[in-house]
Amino acid sequence: MSENDGQEPRDLRLIGRTEDGTHLELADRDGATFQVRISDTLRATINQPRLTPVTDEPQEVMTIKEIQRRLRAGETMDAIARLGNISVEKVERFAGPVLQERTFIISQAEKTPLRKDSHALTLGDAVQQRLAPLGVNMELVQWNASRKDDGSWLIVCSYPNRDGAGNASWNFDSAKRTLSSVDDGARWISGEEQPKPPRQENGFVANQGTTDHREPPRLVAVRTTPTESEPEKPATPVASQETLDIEPDAKRDGVKRRISIPSWDDIMFGKKNKEDD
Repeated sequence: MSENDGQEPRDLRLIGRTEDGTHLELADRDGATFQVRISDTLRATINQPRLTPVTDEPQEVMTIKEIQRRLRAGETMDAIARLGNISVEKVERFAGPVLQERTFIISQAEKTPLRKDSHALTLGDAVQQRLAPLGVNMELVQWNASRKDDGSWLIVCSYPNRDGAGNASWNFDSAKRTLSSVDDGARWISGEEQPKPPRQENGFVANQGTTDHREPPRLVAVRTTPTESEPEKPATPVASQETLDIEPDAKRDGVKRRISIPSWDDIMFGKKNKEDD
């Protein structure tokens, strides 16, 4: 290929090999022909692998197992796609089995009794009995399930209320088929409301009408007279207020009166009157 001085290079197109096979025949737009010898250098250049430019964009590193694990944990498809730098369509391809599993877990949780009692309501019936009388459209109630690290599931029930939306969450052990409330919404639906603390006024606890129905203490009559089976106890001796003669030494110590103490015989047998002597 040749180039004239001061002119742009010509664009050539390949016509083919020459008859002897040692050259390539080329032609330009004007019909002029050119030949290039097929050398080892030309062959090596043609057979050299094409190099692609290196970009700074992160490569797809999220595996199928990781995608399904995140879906099972409750992450949205859009969030997983952004995090893994993959398309939402790719996430959707592996989401089917996980979504079916979550739907199955929700159906099992709805059929599980809230307590180990033959008369206990199932979770689905409890939600119906709590929300329907309040005018909640049960078609707007939504369920979700996400698997926790310990293998149990978190069941969330979302429903409309006067504040916009309410949530109730339970831990669900699918192996043991047991439910346990996580938040106040779940405790309300399950009938596990905690009693409100008594209101305090001026430092005193007001009576809130507790449900303590214990009987008041009974009044027992106190016997004032001794019975035959209960021997009468001797009366406690009372000191006589009779003033006796005070010894001189006691007077010097300031003693003005002396109290007589009854004898033991008087205590045991009673004091005798002078008329009895």
